[in-house]
Amino acid sequence: MSATQAVVTDNRSKRQVARDTRRNEAIARKKLTSRGATIAAVIIAVFWTIPTFGLFVTSFRPGADTQSTGWWTAFANPEFTLENYVEALTAGGTSTTLAVAFVNSLAITIPATIIPITLASLAAYAFAWIDFKGRNMLFVFVFALQIVPLQMALVPLLSLFSNGLTINDVPIFPGFGLNDVDYSFARVWIAHAIFALPLATFMLHNFISELPGDIIEAARVDGAGHGQVFFRIVLPLAMPAIASFGIFQFLWVWNDLLVATIFASPGALPITQALNSLSGTWGNRWFLQSAGTFISIIVPLIVFFALQRFFVRGLLAGATKG
Repeated sequence: MSATQAVVTDNRSKRQVARDTRRNEAIARKKLTSRGATIAAVIIAVFWTIPTFGLFVTSFRPGADTQSTGWWTAFANPEFTLENYVEALTAGGTSTTLAVAFVNSLAITIPATIIPITLASLAAYAFAWIDFKGRNMLFVFVFALQIVPLQMALVPLLSLFSNGLTINDVPIFPGFGLNDVDYSFARVWIAHAIFALPLATFMLHNFISELPGDIIEAARVDGAGHGQVFFRIVLPLAMPAIASFGIFQFLWVWNDLLVATIFASPGALPITQALNSLSGTWGNRWFLQSAGTFISIIVPLIVFFALQRFFVRGLLAGATKG
């Protein structure tokens, strides 16, 4: 076969591949946007939304009405009040009210989101662009930490925070003398950061390692060190992945009850603990819990919609590469 024939055959093959690609994309687009799929999605969304809508209506109904009639009867005889929200803010668990617990959750969640993202982004850059001995083995070890169940680490970590660590009468870690401090968040911050670091490092590494090497090399040729490369080039480009994980981490910490209950001091308990006991001993004040639930989701909704434009792009970019 001559060179001309090879070029013609190659061009013909490229055109065929392009036609097949366009045809497959059209078929996939048609299947994904079919009328039946749209109707099914709308039906599922409606059934999914009905319980939430019912809870929302209940949060505005008087307590006596919620215990005698269903939420759907409110439209036949409408009677709504804001008393549930006012009472929910001043009620709460054994140690704090819902309003105080709301502030505590902010004090827990914001640092517990920033700390692991900061450490993980630095570690991800090191694993991706700094060549050091044992880099791959160390990255595999960090990734493998994700399989350790959180529940297995709670008691050892609590003992470490309270009593410290001593080996052969040599103090390795002094421990935190915070057991009697009413408003202490340090242990909760560290615990959430430890549990989040493996996944955060993995996700951010997958994004940062795919950045164009030409940009990094050009910066190094111009005399930029690792610090300048990270803060001026990598960090702005990795913002979608950082924002994506930030949403995940913020929601995980905000909705957490187990870790905060174990590590937080009595006066620093989060909103989930207050919600847990808001309905009363026998559950006879569950209408207050419905109001408290909608108070608790205000901040997560604000965070999600504020960072939504980064979410899908960062999530796909941080996925495992094939």
